[in-house]
Amino acid sequence: MQGDQNPVIFTGLKLSKPKTVAAGIPAVLSSMKHILEEMNAFRGIQALLKLNQKKGFDCPGCAWPDPDDERSPIAEYCENGAKAVAEEATTKKLTAEFFAANSIADLGNLTDYEIGKKGRVAQPMYLAPGDTHYRPISWANAYERIAGKLRSLASPDEAVFYTSGRTSNEAAFLYQLLVREYGTNNLPDCSNMCHESSGVALGEAVGIGKGSVKLEDFYEAEVIIILGQNPGTNHPRMLTALQKAKINGAKIIAVNPLPETGLLGFNNPQTFKGIVNIETHLTDIFLQVKINGDMALLKAITLLLLEEEDKQPGSVFDQSFIAEKTAGVNEYLTHLRTQNFDQLVAESGVAAEKIREAAQALLHKNKIIACWAMGLTQHKNAVDTIREVVNLLLLKGSIGKPGAGTCPVRGHSNVQGDRTMGIFEQPPAILLKNIREVYGFQPPEKHGYDVVHAIHAMHRKAAKVFIAMGGNFLSATPDTEYTARALRNCELTVHVSTKLNRSHIVHGQEAIILPTLGRSDRDIINGEHQFVTCENSMGVIQMSKGNLHPVSDDLRSEPVIICELAQALFGGKSNTPWQHYASHYDYIRNDIEKVIPGFNKYNERVRHPGGFYLPNGSRIGQFNTDNGKANFNVADTVTTPLQPGEVMMMTIRSHDQFNTTIYGLDDRYRGIYHERRVILMNEKDINSIGIKAGDVVDLFNTFEGIERVAQGFIVIAYDIPESCTATYFPETNVLVPVNSVADKSNTPTSKLVVISIKPSTIKR
Repeated sequence: MQGDQNPVIFTGLKLSKPKTVAAGIPAVLSSMKHILEEMNAFRGIQALLKLNQKKGFDCPGCAWPDPDDERSPIAEYCENGAKAVAEEATTKKLTAEFFAANSIADLGNLTDYEIGKKGRVAQPMYLAPGDTHYRPISWANAYERIAGKLRSLASPDEAVFYTSGRTSNEAAFLYQLLVREYGTNNLPDCSNMCHESSGVALGEAVGIGKGSVKLEDFYEAEVIIILGQNPGTNHPRMLTALQKAKINGAKIIAVNPLPETGLLGFNNPQTFKGIVNIETHLTDIFLQVKINGDMALLKAITLLLLEEEDKQPGSVFDQSFIAEKTAGVNEYLTHLRTQNFDQLVAESGVAAEKIREAAQALLHKNKIIACWAMGLTQHKNAVDTIREVVNLLLLKGSIGKPGAGTCPVRGHSNVQGDRTMGIFEQPPAILLKNIREVYGFQPPEKHGYDVVHAIHAMHRKAAKVFIAMGGNFLSATPDTEYTARALRNCELTVHVSTKLNRSHIVHGQEAIILPTLGRSDRDIINGEHQFVTCENSMGVIQMSKGNLHPVSDDLRSEPVIICELAQALFGGKSNTPWQHYASHYDYIRNDIEKVIPGFNKYNERVRHPGGFYLPNGSRIGQFNTDNGKANFNVADTVTTPLQPGEVMMMTIRSHDQFNTTIYGLDDRYRGIYHERRVILMNEKDINSIGIKAGDVVDLFNTFEGIERVAQGFIVIAYDIPESCTATYFPETNVLVPVNSVADKSNTPTSKLVVISIKPSTIKR
């Protein structure tokens, strides 16, 4: 179907040796290049000097925290943060003339990279039923069309309201309030596709679905374990924290199928050594695990620790912590004693001597931090694997003390804050109670749709309206062609967006684009400069205040858009002070304080430089579970049977990418240039399949009797375990079955897709 996937375009692949050190002067030059491609130098400097500063704006990229104390006055950001700002603060803009000159069919023939580089959407646009081009629409008419369609539905549950991770706390709170006053809990969000498994696992184990560490804990840690994460590309500012940890004596254990550059070495461009190319070596022990071999690896390490604990009780495990703070240890240790070390080694793919080395590093240490990202969360057994991480930390007494704890590293700048604000299809009782008491209406209690359930509902036409507060839903979600048909089945699709993306091209019978301000844009209401707030990966709430003149006078902020839509939808029938909220964001925060726990004196505290921490029981060793204890978990390892010719595929990001936003066509750290349709393979697998490096192949997945295909991928021989391959998303999301999801969290299993590989029908 037109526009469902990226067109197959070969751009001239070039390869070099993968880099052994991240950042440094090349990162500085790359940052400046991207900034100057999108705006003049003055605007670029204006933006960068305020990025992540205490009186500036929060990076629209990842959620890695800013230092609590001093921040660099000139560069409190990384290369990919600069790319994110360049993408958002571009002076290129799309007016009515652009849409008149470019049909939906024309735009569908562009790659995601080409679509994103067109510029900011400058005014509201409307696509009428059967029309071929978007046309201008006034804000008032856009609101009335949306409100009219919502009022016409037989049930509020026929509408789906999606949220992106960059939406501010204020906008997220208002959005969930509008949706619940309308009458549904259909609030899928990007958490459903990334760290939902972390939230479920941590909620069960320690009583809060968030990490327990602060940034300063990294500087006290004795051992830092990094699992299924590529910080050099996805969270580059984390490298500074790891560098400080190394200087203070920490050992770093990296667990990943790929030897990622950012885990190997780091040139800090803000230090003299970094400028003159004297790198900090980061990883002490690299465990090159098979795809989804993490649980077997963790059990093998823990089994070795148990053997030593048995020899000298109390010398390895923190028995007083276990007795006082945990439950289920006997069941877990009984299970662990049934495990066969050699079998676990085979399932993990890591050599036994490397596993023994890792166990030795942990043996007499208890200041241990475990970090993880999508490499753990997007598997069928993701929740159990994360709980296995927690099992290890609990045995060592490594939660609730300085220098130790859990650290799920969130991928988007306010994805954690959105959940805190109530963006959740399964609302907690306290949230519904507080909404009822503050606003005087009865919010729905029935659970709504998450992302996967929303796709199915749209596909079977049970959901007829899709509204997205940011994001690129089609490119972010699994099973691209199935999801595209689901969106096309809608009567109306609406996207609140800064830039054009593929979800605007794959649309419902009617479609509306509402252009919004970005993080870097100045937001003036009634002559007063407004700010919003965000929550980072470590639970800090801080202000974000844009400083750039918007590229169009016809943009509106997300809070204002929500308030104006609510007024159109409810008219005079709502007691919620929507007009009041739109006049000043302090009024929103005053009421957030009444509804969301932990936000007392919100307006006062968030104005303190650096903001404030939300309460977190697991950080101080208080576990708000049903039994008041941190709970061990018993689960078996899971292996994936492969037929002859089959391999496992995981989707990854390139270095020129953040989530679905493609900044460029290079993956500098991995040595891959000018091409994204590539598959990284072990050389033995290449030979056994009967192909060779440089060949163009098609990738096939068959799940539940349905064949999926992604055409035209170039084979690259790479350092990756046998039977494992890697490809970039969103190009291979078409292969991720919508019904292949993690147990309990329902997260798509994008990190393990069984595929077969055949010579392509497409020629280079």
